[in-house]
Amino acid sequence: MTTPTNLAELKASGWQSKTVKQEIQANFLKALADGDDLFPGILGYENTVIPEISLALLAGHDMLFLGEKGQGKSRLMRQMSRFLDEAIPYLDLPGCPVHEDPLKPITTMAKDHLSMTADEDVKIKWWSREDRYAERLAPGTKFADIVGEIDPAKLAAGASMSTEDALHFGLIPRMHRGLFAMNELPELDELVQVGLFNILEERDVQIRGFPIQFDIDVMILFSANPSTYNRSGKVIPQLKDRIGSIVHTHYPEERHMGIQIMEQECEIPLDGEYPVVVPFFMKQIVEEMSRCARQSRYIDQASGVSARFSIANYATLIASARRRGAVLKETPAVPRISDLGHLYSSSLGKLEVDLMSSHQMSERQVLDSVMVEAIKNIFGEYVEMHGLEEISQIFSKGVKIEVGDMLPSEHYETLLKRVPPIWDKAFELNASESAAVRASCVEFVLAGLHATDRISRAQRHGVVTYNVD
Repeated sequence: MTTPTNLAELKASGWQSKTVKQEIQANFLKALADGDDLFPGILGYENTVIPEISLALLAGHDMLFLGEKGQGKSRLMRQMSRFLDEAIPYLDLPGCPVHEDPLKPITTMAKDHLSMTADEDVKIKWWSREDRYAERLAPGTKFADIVGEIDPAKLAAGASMSTEDALHFGLIPRMHRGLFAMNELPELDELVQVGLFNILEERDVQIRGFPIQFDIDVMILFSANPSTYNRSGKVIPQLKDRIGSIVHTHYPEERHMGIQIMEQECEIPLDGEYPVVVPFFMKQIVEEMSRCARQSRYIDQASGVSARFSIANYATLIASARRRGAVLKETPAVPRISDLGHLYSSSLGKLEVDLMSSHQMSERQVLDSVMVEAIKNIFGEYVEMHGLEEISQIFSKGVKIEVGDMLPSEHYETLLKRVPPIWDKAFELNASESAAVRASCVEFVLAGLHATDRISRAQRHGVVTYNVD
């Protein structure tokens, strides 16, 4: 079928006007009935967040995504546009500030154009779903940015101050027939919140006391952190009352789901000229660091610990191993505990230290405590499942063992006269056949023994010495 290019062809095609929410409801219901993946790439929300979103969409509600940083709120909002029609028609009218529905215009300019022009001469263009979504970060946002302002040039040209002809439209009116998202709602100036309230309540624009009656068709999405959203005075009660549904997001409830997210979002490939093989226990430790940080009394829990903490640390871990592989010509490179020493660069700034509980501990010291706790937890699970004796039996008393991120794997060979058979099973990698894997396993066991206070540890110039008494 030929795409209509004028109003006469559009009417002949049988196209019908729908509101944004009607459009989303129809397409969402079809996706549900077809068993589609509703939110591709969103993991761990199948039984919690996605059902809440589904009901909100079917109810025709504007939504607030409430959760701590790094819980996928912005990604969820951006994916809402996939439930819009592939494209919708709009009037090809130069100077018109909005994408007008050819059958239901809202501006005086568009209405006058239709009344004075034959259908065959009313030109039509098409607006794609990708362009019908816009978002804004609240801090620094002004009323004029998202609602609008009186345009002095239009006043000078003779436009009346109380008519739409005098307006410079903000982002929300320009997104008529689309989606608009506001990130970090509580940081929005109170005056702007009042403007949003008016749009949610009346779907019109009021600028400098002049009400401009528009039937603005827009679905509005918000995101916020609970610690600020629930603080008195941050969001005006009238605006809260007009938000149809609040969708609560959360961090991964299980470690394995956090690992899946970490692997999915990490953009560094493991193959290539210098491939990297990551032992599962190293992935567990990186994700466990995030889980420990979210429970640490030294970290401000109100700000949260983003999933980006795990993702960035995982990428750094891979990069450290790959550097070693390139320098020492080890293929494949296998990450070790000593590579965790480089996580400061990717971690600092992602944790907010609780000054009341940390007793003047630096961010590095807090990260060290989180790292030791994570190693202890993961090592404890391996010990519980496979037995400490068989895991640690290769280390005899009275031995000093040096490890480091740039030491070759052969350095560890002298420590392993015999690899316990349990190692291949416990660590899910072939430790008996790969020197790089054995090096990683040795460091894990040593770090675990230190974390559980069984051996002592000293560090100097990037080399760690374990004392097995």
